[in-house]
Amino acid sequence: MKQVYLDNNSTTPLDERVLNARLPFMKEKFGNASSLHSFGREAKAGIETAREKVAALIGAEPSEIYFTSGGTESDNIALKSVAYQHQNKRHHLIASAIEHHAVLESVKFLAKNGFKADYLNCDREGLISAAELKSKLTDDTSVVSIMHANNEIGTIQNITQLSEITHEKGALFHTDAVQSAGKIEVDIKKLKIDLLSMSGHKIYGPKGVGVLYIAKGQRIVPLFHGGHHEKGRRAGTENVAGIVGFAAALELAEKMRPEEHTRLSNLADFFIGQIQSKISNVHFNGPRDNDKRIPSTVNLSFQAVEGESIILSLDMNGIGVASGSACTSGSLESSHVLMAMNIPPELAQGSIRFSLGRFTTKEDLEYTISVLPEIIERLRAMSPLYAKK
Repeated sequence: MKQVYLDNNSTTPLDERVLNARLPFMKEKFGNASSLHSFGREAKAGIETAREKVAALIGAEPSEIYFTSGGTESDNIALKSVAYQHQNKRHHLIASAIEHHAVLESVKFLAKNGFKADYLNCDREGLISAAELKSKLTDDTSVVSIMHANNEIGTIQNITQLSEITHEKGALFHTDAVQSAGKIEVDIKKLKIDLLSMSGHKIYGPKGVGVLYIAKGQRIVPLFHGGHHEKGRRAGTENVAGIVGFAAALELAEKMRPEEHTRLSNLADFFIGQIQSKISNVHFNGPRDNDKRIPSTVNLSFQAVEGESIILSLDMNGIGVASGSACTSGSLESSHVLMAMNIPPELAQGSIRFSLGRFTTKEDLEYTISVLPEIIERLRAMSPLYAKK
């Protein structure tokens, strides 16, 4: 059976070139970077070289780059640290309603522990309103968190505009760039942000490593306490091979980005057009314009069919995709992103995210298109919600 992987927004395969960059630090250069002997110094040099590479690639200074275990930890540090650092003067946080759960759950935690939280709505394309942000900002706001590109629908936010509005009130701005890094330009000077999160396994790098950019001069309360790793802001023995792999992955992604953007845009347009021509009552979620979303993210709702059933049926044909719905505690819950966009529940529950990647080919998409219409027709035939027109 042919195997097709179309879930690259969840995780990506490790690029062999990244693996090769990591291997020396998993075998010969295995030292603890905190050790004073040559083994430790060798590992430390690998980390600092990686830090310099990452900084240069996003327009930052090496001293502003901190390595973490991934995007979730970076988001947690950014929000909780800023909140606690400024709690004597500011108690208000703002996040968009379509953030990754790493942000939403962090805000929820803080709201249960003495802080006030507000959430920003979005339009039918998933765009956040600058006017609404302005109306909710107060002199009590400490931090605003709005993701650069959404993980479910790919919508790209105007981060520069939103961060400028935030700074007018003296608040800090954090963006989760986990889905945008390596896919579109991420330049912290152009974005005018204070904190930014990235993750290795979304850019064909290793799992278990991420980055938090913290603008120079910002004080951060560490979440982990222990040694003086990462200049006292993130205790714990460094994942040297992971850090080296992250830098290699980001460097490679940036080098390939212009060509990949064009290639994936063309593949996505072909895929969307073919599906909509072969299957009726299919609704596109998010901006159709490839310049307004990460083009490799294609979110479609199939009327009167549950996303989970489509996933399982495609999986039986060797195709891996994700759903905008999640089976939680035995009940089907609609995507919080699609619900925030005011997509009707019956459509939200029938949503599928096809996320293309570096190793996706036109043949992969043609195979998917060859089996998908029959799957939808079969599932609709069993659905009491669907009646052929």
